[in-house]
Amino acid sequence: MDKILKIAIAELGQKEISGPRDNPTIVNYAKEAGFDWVNDDETPWCSIFVNWVAKKAGLKDNGKANARSWLLEGMNVDASPEPGDVVIFWRDSPDSWLGHVGFFLGFSIDGERVYCLGGNQGNQVSVSAYSFENVLGFRRLMSSGIIALPDPILQKGDKGNAVKDLQNALKAANIDCGTSDGDFGRMTEDALKLLQSMKTGLVVNGVYNEETKDFLFQTLNA
Repeated sequence: MDKILKIAIAELGQKEISGPRDNPTIVNYAKEAGFDWVNDDETPWCSIFVNWVAKKAGLKDNGKANARSWLLEGMNVDASPEPGDVVIFWRDSPDSWLGHVGFFLGFSIDGERVYCLGGNQGNQVSVSAYSFENVLGFRRLMSSGIIALPDPILQKGDKGNAVKDLQNALKAANIDCGTSDGDFGRMTEDALKLLQSMKTGLVVNGVYNEETKDFLFQTLNA
């Protein structure tokens, strides 16, 4: 998620130009994200910005301009969102089609506000606070490229980049293992046990071995 935030933060302050002129940078977000029909900076562009950042970060975009469309992308992380995850809000009412989407930064101390880095917030790329009551969901985007699978064996207590690669691969398979911190702890072990339980014949022990690697590869390429 660090790459997402680095890319998005670099765009802070990009603002719509009032009147007949348009901010070429905002128009370019649309063009580079595949929205060729957008030729101005007045078309609602919060989802366009998320698409653009996702592409730049090598993550799966969805090619849709509707904010709520992101509820169907990536992995549901409502229970444990991390900075850089996508956050979707409702506008007008929870049942309307209107919404807003951006990148989650964190919660206020009292948990009642959600800090969001996004486009089209006050007509610019900015950080804004929204009511937690308006949150529809948190999603973690998956890689658009080939997922690196580390060599076995890895098990609880191991640390390093190989563990981080394993954690990222588990997330890409829609199996929540918590933060990709390179520390093989209980959540990573439990995630592997869940994966192993999905295939008859695999020993469910939470150890990343050759058989588990093969099944994870099959799952990612199904």
